[in-house]
Amino acid sequence: MSTQTKTTTNQILDQKVTGSRRFSNYWWASVITIGGTGFLLSGISSYLKINLLPFADPTQLIFIPQGIVMGLYGTAALLLALYLWLVILWDLGGGYNEFNRETGKIHIFRWGFPGKNRKVEFNCNVNEVQSIRVDIKDGLNPRRALYLKLKDRREIPLTRVGQPLPLSDLENQGAELAKFLQVPLEGL
Repeated sequence: MSTQTKTTTNQILDQKVTGSRRFSNYWWASVITIGGTGFLLSGISSYLKINLLPFADPTQLIFIPQGIVMGLYGTAALLLALYLWLVILWDLGGGYNEFNRETGKIHIFRWGFPGKNRKVEFNCNVNEVQSIRVDIKDGLNPRRALYLKLKDRREIPLTRVGQPLPLSDLENQGAELAKFLQVPLEGL
C-alpha cells in the first residue's frame, strides 16, 4: 500500500508514504543484477577461454565482437542495478504527511538523494489550505494523485510517485483528508 493512514488522535492525522522500497523495485534490481552478472561473466569467459558459467559454455564465443558486446551489456546492467539498489537503500520518495489540528500545522517530509538536501520538508498552516485536489488521468501513462492545494495557488503532492493508486483508495484518502482538514475535495 502506498499511503498508510494512522490517526493517533482525532486531532492528528499521520500518513506514511512508501518510497522506493517497493516489491517491484526489489524484483527488478534482483533480475537486472543476475542478468548483468551472467552477461559480464560470459564476456570474461570468452576472453579468458575459461568457463565461468555453470549452465552455458561462453568459451565458444569469439571475443571480438560477441564477447566484448556481452561484457558491455553486463557492465551496463550492473551499473543500472547498482543505481536501483542505491535508490532502494536511500528510500527515495519515502516519508510521511502529518496533519495536526491541535497546532494548526501541516508537515510533509520525503527522503531525497544523499547530500546537503537529503531531507525534503514542507511546512504550512492548516488555514492556508484551500482544498484537496484529486488528479486522475487514464490512458497510456495513467496518473492518480492527491494534491494539497494552497490559497496561494501552490499544489503540494501528497501521494507517492510511480505506480498509480487504485481509484477507490485515492478517493477514500482524499475524502478522509478533506473531511479531517474541513476543506472541499476537488477533481471528482
